[in-house]
Amino acid sequence: MKRLGSISLDEIKAPVNEELKEFTNHFKQSMRSTVRLVDTIARYIVRQKGKRIRPILVFLSAKTCGQITESTFRGATLVEILHTATLVHDDVVDDADTRRGLASINAVWKNKVAVLMGDYLLSTGLMLSLKYEDHYFLNAVSNAVRRMSEGEILQIQKSRELDIDEQTYLKIISDKTASLLSTCSEIGAASVTTDVTQRKLMKDFGENVGMAFQIRDDVLDYTSRKNIIGKPVGGDMKEKKITLPLIHSFLQAPKKEARSILKMIRNGAAGKDVDNIIAFTQHYGGIQYAVSKAEYYSTQARECLKPFPDSSAKAALLTFVDFVMERTK
Repeated sequence: MKRLGSISLDEIKAPVNEELKEFTNHFKQSMRSTVRLVDTIARYIVRQKGKRIRPILVFLSAKTCGQITESTFRGATLVEILHTATLVHDDVVDDADTRRGLASINAVWKNKVAVLMGDYLLSTGLMLSLKYEDHYFLNAVSNAVRRMSEGEILQIQKSRELDIDEQTYLKIISDKTASLLSTCSEIGAASVTTDVTQRKLMKDFGENVGMAFQIRDDVLDYTSRKNIIGKPVGGDMKEKKITLPLIHSFLQAPKKEARSILKMIRNGAAGKDVDNIIAFTQHYGGIQYAVSKAEYYSTQARECLKPFPDSSAKAALLTFVDFVMERTK
């Protein structure tokens, strides 16, 4: 049983377990190809099974708004295909050797094949929508991919400049992380209802829970132990990513001290520098401020669900918000 904090992922997905089993077949079939190497890589990707957070969100959102349809399965398949494509491309950019416990596509088949496979997945997702005239889905997902790309590029720009304020940080995480979760919950609603208000509420739910998720992730970089999250603390600092705990602390600290911390980051923080930066954010309240900001977005997410009638799916979405806030990795 997978757990983040004290909440089990199994209890969240329980209302849609049967749909998730059926989804796996949809996902496999959607990536099939007559080209042997493409088909081999597609089957390898299916083996790299993640937590399936995005399909879970699609199905739970749909079930909160109505009855799951064949359209819901196509929507869930679309978002998972496009998400997988972005991961394949990310591994090339990051020169990553592993993905979900297995060797990455680029490690096994090299970068050129990995990039082309990512392109294949993107086009497969788009063709799936066009085949069934799911234009609403296509528009929502295309917008999410555009936002994710812009957010990533803006973060790279700001990492080079080491100049970022809270407003820009919130835009980056909204585009990079929240956009796809927002699309998942919106597509789930759109697959079962034409009610504009319900679709908007679900879209906003995903946006807010995505914001909470990323802020919590950034806080963990300052508070988690290596043996808990499987990576050393301070990864963002070493990559020169300035996130909310630091942004707030810079505003509270004397300018001379803030400049000293910024210099450590510019030089690629390591060892004692990481410890000093963490102590700096603790002293000036950056970590607590970020936690309170994540709590704000989690509260907003819960508010979005209030108008919906009580159901096991709605309860699972509320538990998902707790899952995000209690996560340790």
